[in-house]
Amino acid sequence: MRLLLCLAGHASEVVSIDDLLNQVWPGVTVSPDSVYQAVASLRRQLGDDTRQPTYIATVPRLGYRMVAMVSSWADQPSAPAGSSPASGSEHPRAGFTRAAGAVLCLALAVAFVFYGKVANNPSASPAIAAPPQKSIAVLPFLDLTEKMNHEAFADGMTEELINRLSKIPGLQVPAPTSSFYFKGKRITITDFAKKLGVAYVLDGSVRKSGARLRVAARLIRADNGYVVWSETYDRPQGDILWIQDDIAGEVTKALRTSIETRPDHDERR
Repeated sequence: MRLLLCLAGHASEVVSIDDLLNQVWPGVTVSPDSVYQAVASLRRQLGDDTRQPTYIATVPRLGYRMVAMVSSWADQPSAPAGSSPASGSEHPRAGFTRAAGAVLCLALAVAFVFYGKVANNPSASPAIAAPPQKSIAVLPFLDLTEKMNHEAFADGMTEELINRLSKIPGLQVPAPTSSFYFKGKRITITDFAKKLGVAYVLDGSVRKSGARLRVAARLIRADNGYVVWSETYDRPQGDILWIQDDIAGEVTKALRTSIETRPDHDERR
């Protein structure tokens, strides 16, 4: 939300990575990777397309720009007769903040009412079987390179990971066609996991700096949305197939240990 408010407060302006770090993470030492991951997460929540953005556009070598129209809250009460014009005016950024806050409060209120009803009425909805604890789906990796011209590499990385993970005994992995069906669609991690019936989701991204490629991967627990494992892999740009095979092997080894050592829900209870 802080990232969204920062970009909206500078709508139509290019906001540099340094400015985002200073305004969104004040007093905290983080790397530009935090900005890349936060932007990717925000885009996914908004259902934005990096190639034809509706909300956030990447400005190569400069930063990011909010391309959606941002204005003050239109439903402001009219100023009483006789009051000064200044008393009814409001800065656009303040109006946007109030509007965003109102939407969040409304969403929270609806959520509390809904879950309150479910808690008080267990028969309100049928029981939903929990997904197998040893199950994982790979969300198509994002191409976050400046020119966004490494989509084929990102897709290949996704497919190689699915292939490697499916070879782990006892681990259930949806086929590539199932994962790629959701590519570019407006869907959250939780909904993606529910539709494919898995307990874990692996997502990630591909970036490039000079002659080096960086692949970031994250293992997310679907029932709470928490990241339980993450890692980045830097490789010199060269044989693409070798890079995909090498990184997929490293990720698979790490995930196998992470998933197999985590207790099931029933055991934790």
